[in-house]
Amino acid sequence: MTTSTINAPARTNRSDATFQPRAQVQNSLAPGTFDLPSLVPLMYALMFRNIASDGFTFSDPQAPGDYSKDSKPGCIIAAPSFPADTAGIDEDYVFNWVRDGAITAMEVAHAGLPARPGGSVQTLNDYVQFADLCHTNAQPTKGHACFTIAGEARPWTEQNDGPALQTVTILAAYDQLDPRIQKTAVALINANVAFLLDVYKEPTTNLWEEHVGYSFFARAAQLRCFLEVQATPVSGIDKPAGLQPAIDWLRHALDWHWDGTKYISMVADPGDGGVPSPQHPVVSDYDPNIDIVQAAVYGAVPCTDPKLLATAAQLRAQWEEGGIAFYPINKADRALGLGPLFGRYPGDVYDGDTANPVLGGHPWALSTCNVAELHYRLAADIRSTGRVPLDSVSAPFFAQSGISATTPAGAAAAALVATGDAMVRAVVHHSDNLEISEQFDGTTGYERSVNNLTWSYASYLSAMRARAAAV
Repeated sequence: MTTSTINAPARTNRSDATFQPRAQVQNSLAPGTFDLPSLVPLMYALMFRNIASDGFTFSDPQAPGDYSKDSKPGCIIAAPSFPADTAGIDEDYVFNWVRDGAITAMEVAHAGLPARPGGSVQTLNDYVQFADLCHTNAQPTKGHACFTIAGEARPWTEQNDGPALQTVTILAAYDQLDPRIQKTAVALINANVAFLLDVYKEPTTNLWEEHVGYSFFARAAQLRCFLEVQATPVSGIDKPAGLQPAIDWLRHALDWHWDGTKYISMVADPGDGGVPSPQHPVVSDYDPNIDIVQAAVYGAVPCTDPKLLATAAQLRAQWEEGGIAFYPINKADRALGLGPLFGRYPGDVYDGDTANPVLGGHPWALSTCNVAELHYRLAADIRSTGRVPLDSVSAPFFAQSGISATTPAGAAAAALVATGDAMVRAVVHHSDNLEISEQFDGTTGYERSVNNLTWSYASYLSAMRARAAAV
């Protein structure tokens, strides 16, 4: 068995004016001209490096040489990055997060990998078996979010979006599983649904692992899970009587997050059904939050929802010139026909170095790709229906792409694709020779935080899948 020790040379977070990212030096094309879909095979290969198999394992950086702590096949690490290996960070990402793993495995399920004799894809078989191992070891609840690479529960938080997204991914992968693994998959899905039906009304740790409360993203992920379980023809999957009431309740709960101008990410204080109010306020400096867009990319919020689009418009405005969390790099990129880059929320201070927080935060590759995907999905819907969902609420979003009430549907779809392309091209432009970190410096554009974040690649691939349906 070959073991990857993930002891790559450390990288510094360079921001001096004399250093240029290798991608800018080596790319002979103008920043706005390279073909984004042509990079899909490379991005997939870079992502795939972070998935363990029988012949490719990861060692625990805190216990090198202890093979009992090596990764199990199907483990998906968040990144091959840890403090001793990556200068300027104090966080260890050599763990398996249930949510991140599901988002990554979804791209494996859509990749069209060669099948083994019998028609199954071994990586997906491995993923389901590792997910089942983690589910068995999960404590204190089946919503436990983070596990060691050997499948043991790591002291961490409970996040009820994870089982929902895991279920959605396993359903997408089901036809590519070995018959024996399909039985494991059905049992795991049934266990996840039973757990979620007990907790979907309850507070949970949010997507960014910073607050406990009523999460818009978690509710959207749970709604998608229940809808897809309800619709699946897979034999053996339970469809409990409580499924439809849960779907109805979650749809209403998502509406409760609308404050009149935007969707609120989190209700910090348990209130009457989790409704924002003066008595039950939202988290300060947390909105507009990118997880609202992610609730459409990974959850059940429609890309045509005017309230979602109004929130997305405010997200973009806060990081462009004149916004409350302006990234100077977005002004520089605009002159090149690129961007903008998106962060998480205006009060963010995290950049991989928790000991030295910097108010204002930095843009994230996955955030930017997720917003681009929203534009692609909306363009595909407009091409399909011939209708632009523009009204007084969504108008600011469409205006950011030069679309008005008089713009023909075909032209509107093309404009949305062009907007998304500019965002993804900014991610590529600021990459390290096409390798993508977690974040980019908001002033210089150079990479920050952990390198080779698995979710960064998965978000690129997901965006390109959406783009293919829009052009």
